[in-house]
Amino acid sequence: MENTINGIHHITAIAGNAKKNYDFYTRILGLRLVKKTVNFDDPGTYHLYYGDGNGTPGSILTFFPWEGITSGRRGARQVTEIGYSVPEGSLDFWLKRFEDNNVIYNKPAEKFGEQYLTFLDPDGLKFELIVPKTADNRKPWETAEVTAANATKGFHSITITSNKIEATAKILTDVLGYRLLEQHVNRYRFITDAVENAAIVDLVEVAGEVAGHVAGGSVHHVAFRVPNEKVLMEYREKIANLGLHITDKIDRNYFYSLYFREPGGVLFEIATDNPGFAVDEPVELLGTGLKLPAQYENLRGELEKALPSLV
Repeated sequence: MENTINGIHHITAIAGNAKKNYDFYTRILGLRLVKKTVNFDDPGTYHLYYGDGNGTPGSILTFFPWEGITSGRRGARQVTEIGYSVPEGSLDFWLKRFEDNNVIYNKPAEKFGEQYLTFLDPDGLKFELIVPKTADNRKPWETAEVTAANATKGFHSITITSNKIEATAKILTDVLGYRLLEQHVNRYRFITDAVENAAIVDLVEVAGEVAGHVAGGSVHHVAFRVPNEKVLMEYREKIANLGLHITDKIDRNYFYSLYFREPGGVLFEIATDNPGFAVDEPVELLGTGLKLPAQYENLRGELEKALPSLV
């Protein structure tokens, strides 16, 4: 079906030091810097996009790096874990890599029949490298140190922690087209059949969990994927009819967006595939130049001096 949610489009988080963020994601994790631009609402701050070689939706992790920001706190009403898909047999590589680079990690474990390795980025953002039950055939971005045998393929899943999952689950199933796949204790796995990858949302119910605080090392929002603006606006009507506040369509240069806060407290975005990240620089040059929203182009000289160097 065309008018459906096609899994996760991108995830946006908050970081502190921009250079540390860039070094960690491009060097240690081996992602591609897909776009170097600025925050639409705060042009003195970068908006950095990391992903695969083409900037494919479902692989895009973005950051607002605010220097000196206080640390956030994981808790209820938050996206608390980001899952990346990795090849079978790659976890030993990642264990050694994390050990060699002083990355905080836990020993591999298993859930829903899949092995995973938990680690934290420099700001404390929590990730899982997951070996999926079904082989992930997406083509990864490769570097000299992180080759295809071990490289991340894009998102596997996100985890949302809630005091009570019922209202969030209803949004997933009745609005976004997900279905409950399986449950283990207090973790409920929802999946969309519209796509093969970046298709899973886990809801974890912890009645007494204190609400988290979104700041450094926290997920700001998660964006779900639709093919075009027509489908986007169909979802706007559907969500508005539920009585939830949803924004007007916003042009984010590389996609069009709507934002709403689901009843469990997490900020959701719906984002289009079009026009894509090659709209202002060719695929082979993605992430090499500072790309500014049109309204800030007149500030280019000033911003280029003020924004920190990433290299």
